[in-house]
Amino acid sequence: MTPSVAYISLGSNMGEPEKNLAQALILLSKRPDIRVDAVSSLYLTEPQGLRDQPFFVNQAARLFCDAGITPLALLESLQSIEHTLGRERSGPRFGPRVIDLDLLLFGDVISEDPRLILPHPRMLERAFVLIPLAELEPDLPLPRGLTVREALARIPYRLEGGLIFQRCSNCRTPVGDYDTE
Repeated sequence: MTPSVAYISLGSNMGEPEKNLAQALILLSKRPDIRVDAVSSLYLTEPQGLRDQPFFVNQAARLFCDAGITPLALLESLQSIEHTLGRERSGPRFGPRVIDLDLLLFGDVISEDPRLILPHPRMLERAFVLIPLAELEPDLPLPRGLTVREALARIPYRLEGGLIFQRCSNCRTPVGDYDTE
């Protein structure tokens, strides 16, 4: 059977963020049923939601998962890696974190399971997800019939070198002093 292709988003803004992301990818690659196929560059992103915190370091990765891996099994692996690296789920929802690993897409799976909604429900709003994803595969089909490149063209953001700034006026999540909903 052919492997499933999954895409994840990685982020960190505590401790040594670049090392945290690298360590997460090392731990993921140690799984015998998952292969890290491609990884984007690192991007520095202004915080969304809770504004009074350090900038995040973000990137995306493409994974090949053996046929026996389900989306929930991959999510559990990602959460296990977060726990291993010291992620605590207490504190503000959009607050600082040692590591954040989000499953964005898993093949063409659509899931409304409360434990895992796929495709990721907020990925089309987030430049810090779409910019690294576009680096990996700009014409990747996404929800609503868009490609990554087309989805990125629909959201307000500014990219200065490796710095991502986003005024999130169309986001559903509060973003401090920016507009909401």
